[in-house]
Order: sequence, then C-alpha cells, then structure tokens
Amino acid sequence: MLITFEGIDGSGKSTQAALVRDRLASLGFETLLVREPGGTGLSERIRELLLDSSHPIHPFAELLLFSAARAQLCAERIRPALESGAVVLCDRFFDSTTAYQGAGRGVADPGWLRDFHGRVTGGLVPDRTYLFRLPVETARARRAERAEDRMERAGDAFHRSVSDGYDAIARAEPDRFLVVDARDTVEAQHAVVWSDLARLVGNGTEGARSGNGSETT
Repeated sequence: MLITFEGIDGSGKSTQAALVRDRLASLGFETLLVREPGGTGLSERIRELLLDSSHPIHPFAELLLFSAARAQLCAERIRPALESGAVVLCDRFFDSTTAYQGAGRGVADPGWLRDFHGRVTGGLVPDRTYLFRLPVETARARRAERAEDRMERAGDAFHRSVSDGYDAIARAEPDRFLVVDARDTVEAQHAVVWSDLARLVGNGTEGARSGNGSETT
C-alpha cells in the first residue's frame, strides 16, 4: 500500500507521516517512510540543489530535478518495499509537482503532467493521499520559526497558487484524496487520518494501484 502526505510548506504533513509510521510499526506492520525529494543517495543530492537559494533554477529544470529524484526513489526504495508487502508512506509524491511546478510555476498543464508522472514512477499511484489544507498566512507564520529554503521563500502569491492547485487535484480525484484541516491540533488531525487508514488496512488493501488499475506488489 502506498500512502502519500501532501500540503503546502508548513502544513504539518511531515509530523503526521511520522506519527502514522510509528503507529503502524507498533502494530507490527512492515513500514517504510520516505521523503521527497530525497530518500536515496542521489535523491538527497538533488534535494540539496533544489533547496539551495544561492543559485537560480529555471522552472522546467526544477520540474525535471524533482522528477529525477522521484524516479530514483521509486526504483530504488518504493517499488521494492511494496513488492515485499510493506506499507510505504511518502512525504510528498507527484501531486507536489502538479501543485508546485504545474499550478505554482505554470510549467505544464495537469494532463501533460499526469502522463509524465506515470513515466517517472513506472505507473505507481497512491492508494490514499492525505492533503493537509492550511491557509497560506498560517503556514507562513509557522515557517517563521525556522530558516526557509528556496521553495519556501517564493512568497504568498506562489503558495496560494500551489494551494489552489492542490484543491483542484483533490476535487478531480475525490476517491483518492482525504482533505484534513491542518488548523486542528496535531492529535485531532492524526485521529482523522488514522480512522481512515485503519479502515483501509483492515480491508486488506495491499500494494499500489498502477495507471492501468489495481496492482498487488
């Protein structure tokens, strides 16, 4: 099963992914938590480039770098873990590219990106995506407590476009997405996520769906 956690920077998705990982592990599930970009040696090197504010990156080059990191992560870690029967939790996946580089940067339309993501991931599509929705101003206030990276410094207008992009994806794929109010407490958000995920796990859902339907790996 492939579970992804999405949201604008500062939404708290990483905290929720870690809580789910710990709870699943405590119940005996084989669990893998990875982040994007990152998760492999090559992908972490790409992450350093993408988040470095000392040099400009063309928007299309940005899309390709994120996608290269994702392709390596899928081949090296995600697909092998799914094939072993693990529950894979991914802190960002291709929906981030659709929202950030598609809606935020205006690099490509959703249809083009959908086909491109299929090639990058080898057809992997999350079984469930949790979208942590948070007002841009609240997210900015949360990020003020730490040093911001290149993506986080893009400004409110950019992050509003990203947030709108996420909402559009969630509306288009309501069966895959569960939207969580990230203004709630950490405990309340976890309760919402866990109630949903426990039902999915309890139904025996395994593997990840490919672009051509269900695939048990």
